Amino acid sequence: MLLERDILQATGFRNVRDETGATTGFQIRLRMPSYRGMAASLIDGVAVRVGDIVDVPAEVPLWTLGGATYTLQQLWDGDGVRWPLEEAAVVTVPLAGGLPDGIHEVSIELRLRMSYIPIEHQPSTYRETRHITLTSDRDGGPFQYGVSLYSYMTDFGTVLDLETAFRHVADVGATGIEILGEGHVAGYPTPSTAWLDRWFELLDTYRLEPTNYGSWIDTRLHSSGRNARDLTGAEGAEILQRDLRLAKQLGFRFVRPKIGVVSSDLVPHPAWTESVERSLDLAAELDVIICPEIHSPTPIKHEVVDDYIDLIERTGTAHFGLLLDTGIFQDRPIALRPGELPGQRPAFMDGIAVDPADIADIAKYVVFIQAKFHDIDENLDDQQIPWEPVLRALKDSGYTGYLSSEYEGVRDPWRSIEQIRRQHSLLRRVVAGLD
Repeated sequence: MLLERDILQATGFRNVRDETGATTGFQIRLRMPSYRGMAASLIDGVAVRVGDIVDVPAEVPLWTLGGATYTLQQLWDGDGVRWPLEEAAVVTVPLAGGLPDGIHEVSIELRLRMSYIPIEHQPSTYRETRHITLTSDRDGGPFQYGVSLYSYMTDFGTVLDLETAFRHVADVGATGIEILGEGHVAGYPTPSTAWLDRWFELLDTYRLEPTNYGSWIDTRLHSSGRNARDLTGAEGAEILQRDLRLAKQLGFRFVRPKIGVVSSDLVPHPAWTESVERSLDLAAELDVIICPEIHSPTPIKHEVVDDYIDLIERTGTAHFGLLLDTGIFQDRPIALRPGELPGQRPAFMDGIAVDPADIADIAKYVVFIQAKFHDIDENLDDQQIPWEPVLRALKDSGYTGYLSSEYEGVRDPWRSIEQIRRQHSLLRRVVAGLD
């Protein structure tokens, strides 16, 4: 399992309770800052401060290493306990009632004793301060909460592996995990037995259920060269059905086909209708719902949405529905990237500001929500998406399915981890305040 670059890890910041259910303190996780693991008896303690709430000296916190918990004195007196590079130490700070949920400024001063450094320069001291979101235990209201692993691109495969992603998802209190077939399944479209076994082991370990599987119908699959042509409906159905079977094998309930488009407002290639209709019987057999997404710059009131609903009404199928991407409700622009000038990017990047009230018109067809967002600041304010009216409209419409986080902001390494934590805290806070 991989760790974040910061000494203070975002994942694992939580309140702790005793056997009676009383909140007795909070925990943080620390990465070993040295270039080697070391005996735990060389730890000289860690002072911890959280804003103006708590400030404890180095000898107070408890240490959990290798699954066992120790006082600092017990570490000094013991032998055989180690803090390896690959393992985050769990530090528990006693605090009656714990910390309130939300974003906290956490500071640590970690001291380690290095035997090969002159005593007058000891202990070696590591100081770090960062803002971390405390995992919320608020009631989630009528909704279920999940995370799309797309949120962690481009971390995935570089500084984050599959198990680490699972751990980050579970740590925010989510129960669902969403993937991209070609992005996260090793050996796609025919993963090995070993990979499949590992997939189900991780689902069981982190108590997560598969939710939505991202698929593609690449209508431009053969669009280059003198024999260039578009994909036929039959070929599209073959691709979709291949992914329906794999999704079912992995335990997914929904499959989102990203269909090739023919216009700037994302009108799908005409082959989509035949591709889907040829696949409805298989979807029913597998009990998997095909759900193309309503994605910016396509609003709710649009011919694309009308055509999808027409298919549902015409066929009477229960295995085709709508996936709503909350990016359509963006009402403020995304900040310009370094070096990017105004006018260099598509206008929809500034938001198309769909009225959340429009949800009522299509609510009975919506089966899944991708909770798209780009940036949540240190005051827990989303800079682009107006969550209160969106969540209110969903609740009033009777939607009780998943809100699956889909972070699409700045791709600095590890940033997505804290952003997902912020969104889950924000969503639960807003839901708790709805009438």
